[in-house]
Amino acid sequence: MGISKLFIVLGLAFIAIGVLWSFVGKLPGDLVFKRGNTTFFFPIVTSIVVSIVLSLLFFIIGKFR
Repeated sequence: MGISKLFIVLGLAFIAIGVLWSFVGKLPGDLVFKRGNTTFFFPIVTSIVVSIVLSLLFFIIGKFR
């Protein structure tokens, strides 16, 4: 698989993730604290999922080097 095909696959994956993210919004487990007119949002589960996906992505890219 050439580098151009890899970039096409990665682009399509990012588009799919973006579309899914716009429908989901936030994952269960993300913390939201509301007190008065102040809101604190801490996306811990989203951060873990993004970390896992990026780790797998960099692992796969590293295999092609």
